[in-house]
Amino acid sequence: MRRKHLVGVGVVIFLTWNLLMYYMLVSKNPGKIGGVSVKDQLRNLQGDIERQLSHNSELLQQLRKFRENERAEKLDEEIRRTTTPRPIRAEDTIIPILLIACDRTTVSRSLDLLIKYNPNKKRFPIIVSQDCGHKPTADVIQRYVGEYGIQHIKHPNTSEIPLPWPQKKFQGYYKLSRHYKWALNQVFHTFNYSAVIIVEDDLDISPDFYEYFSATFPVLHQDPSLWCVSAWNDNGKVGMVSEEADLLYRTDFFPGLGWMMERSMWIEIGPKWPEAFWDDWMRHPDQRKGRACIRPEICRTSTFGKKGVSKGLFYEKHLKFIKLNDKFVPFTKTDLSYLSKEKYDPYFAKLVDNTPEVSVAEAMSGRRSNMKALKILYSTKEEFKSTAKKLGIMDDFKAGVPRVAYKGVVSFMYKGQRIYLTPPPNWTGYDVKWS
Repeated sequence: MRRKHLVGVGVVIFLTWNLLMYYMLVSKNPGKIGGVSVKDQLRNLQGDIERQLSHNSELLQQLRKFRENERAEKLDEEIRRTTTPRPIRAEDTIIPILLIACDRTTVSRSLDLLIKYNPNKKRFPIIVSQDCGHKPTADVIQRYVGEYGIQHIKHPNTSEIPLPWPQKKFQGYYKLSRHYKWALNQVFHTFNYSAVIIVEDDLDISPDFYEYFSATFPVLHQDPSLWCVSAWNDNGKVGMVSEEADLLYRTDFFPGLGWMMERSMWIEIGPKWPEAFWDDWMRHPDQRKGRACIRPEICRTSTFGKKGVSKGLFYEKHLKFIKLNDKFVPFTKTDLSYLSKEKYDPYFAKLVDNTPEVSVAEAMSGRRSNMKALKILYSTKEEFKSTAKKLGIMDDFKAGVPRVAYKGVVSFMYKGQRIYLTPPPNWTGYDVKWS
């Protein structure tokens, strides 16, 4: 109210002064007045007008600032009103499964499992978004539309993207990013859902896939330090994971490969969505903003696709060895509040601090196999990569973050023993140059 009053007073003063100036201009007689020539009067009047115009300009700037501040306050209030987490029950939220498809007729394999394990098709409607305009794949999807009532949407723009010669080899990545943006806009802006689980057309899912996302959704919704839940563990190969299928973690690394996010997150990142390489873009600090994801010990998805924009040799060397969980874990009957930042961080820090420190050679020798867990320190990028290769885990970084890391710590199993590959105590954060 006070701001509106000040704005009103400013407008009145501005108009009154201009009326007075107009009156002075039209009411003065020509010739000499009080011994002052008309020329001098005009010169003085010109100075007065210039000074007044300068004053008017300052006044208008102040008025604009008042209005801008008023609009900013209203916008802040609207953001607070629409994004402040509200207590919810998991079963109250409809979470569609968005399956990104192109030209794989084997999409039927993914759809079969999504339908088989779906506990409630009203709560988890399946939407297949197809790019490429591949008719045989479209025909396969349409059979599921008729039989199971899934939704089939088609990307309207399947044209080639004009790229300079050095970038042409990345055409697939550009098309995929364009498709993702369109499909997610459909989910959140056209269909108006409040969350989504995203999968691709070459993923198998575990029997508790839906149970996992149902249980973790309230945690994601309530904790602003989280921005996604993923079904994937990049180091989740057979022999490198515990048999404890109920283990869940926080991670600073965006995993993808079956992941969930909320509408509020898409509203934030959607308008600046990249033209290509969307997953690496999400891993950059400008997008992540210090937020974490939830990920499992044992993957709830695995890929069967050898071909695609980013597969090939990587599949043969790594992806085909990923262990897919085959046990049903009743996550919705489990208290997952320990995953909140305020509980998880002190617990995790204490756990790692209290773990005995050894060299990589000692860990590999098995001389400390009687210990439940061991800690190996790394101080440089080269030291991390060397240790990771020796122990068989992923050794690369994205925007300075090792795969699955949390607070710089990478947790995995080695010959049945928990290993924490850990930065030094004086660690201050990730270095984006470690890539």
